[in-house]
Amino acid sequence: MKSLKLILLGAVLATGGSFGGNASAESVTVGWFGGNWGEAFNQCVAEPFTKATGIKVIPEIGTSTVNLAKLEQQRAAPSIDAVWMDGGVSELAMGSGVIDTLDPSRIPNLGTVVPEGIYKRDGSISAVSTGFYAVGIAYNTKELKTPPTSWNDLWRTDLANELTFPSPANALGVPTIVFLNAISKEPGGMDETFKRLKTLKASEFYDSSGAAANALQSGEVTAAVFNSAPTWDLADRGLPLAFVSPKEGAWGGDVRLHLVKGARNKAAAEKFINAAITPAASACLANKLYLGPSVQGVKVSPEVARKLPWGTNGSVKDLKFLDWWDINKQRAALVDRWNREIAHK
Repeated sequence: MKSLKLILLGAVLATGGSFGGNASAESVTVGWFGGNWGEAFNQCVAEPFTKATGIKVIPEIGTSTVNLAKLEQQRAAPSIDAVWMDGGVSELAMGSGVIDTLDPSRIPNLGTVVPEGIYKRDGSISAVSTGFYAVGIAYNTKELKTPPTSWNDLWRTDLANELTFPSPANALGVPTIVFLNAISKEPGGMDETFKRLKTLKASEFYDSSGAAANALQSGEVTAAVFNSAPTWDLADRGLPLAFVSPKEGAWGGDVRLHLVKGARNKAAAEKFINAAITPAASACLANKLYLGPSVQGVKVSPEVARKLPWGTNGSVKDLKFLDWWDINKQRAALVDRWNREIAHK
């Protein structure tokens, strides 16, 4: 009998099991971005979540579009349980059918999120914002003596060949084209917008945000159509950079969390999403990324407040949000037109 017990114990140990029940710790796989974004998601959400619950968080690093492609390829058996995506790609994911609904009874902190941060499809919640950013103009405060104040300043002579602008390959590209068209006072619609874009003397059209950041860091350009969050991050590293919301307005975007349809660890993923929309997590993301809090009542220091997408005394209502469903309908045609008229001019 003693020999049998030893044999059974050896078999359990060999397979990594125990007599106590579950052989391995519970885990959740979460898709998020690389660089300082991923570091912030880890420090502000994942690490506190694991400490509080014991659930291990396994990151799946990738851009919004890369992780969406993974979800579409793995539709039958996804390896990702929850995923961060930018606005626009979020709607593509909803339309593709790879995103599950968020149940307020299982994710109660949804009730603390500002209305602008709750995204519904067919009446059900499909995504929740974890922070807002603005897209405007980043500029070098030492090199550019007169700060830009308008989108029209992109065509100023002192910015000729000193500017970088997002191409449609970048998440900011197509929505910026649509936004410039929306605020244009000229008749002619998109035809006039593309006619004007042809005259823009940009030194380059960047495909990745990293390329824009590198151009600003190296001094290759003195201005960029860029995201507020990485602009202030670069400024914190000692670069003479500032961000401007033009007088016509900055268009607003955000980073959103989603529950993957068919997630293997659905319950853990719902707990993770709930942990990402607490006041503590939202304040942490504001401090590290200067994302405007999506959770109501979050307080930050005056220095952080100054760098939020809506500034010290503003709010999420000051951002100009886009109709991503409409933009996605136009996306293919606008990319094709850009390639014909701008990229290959």
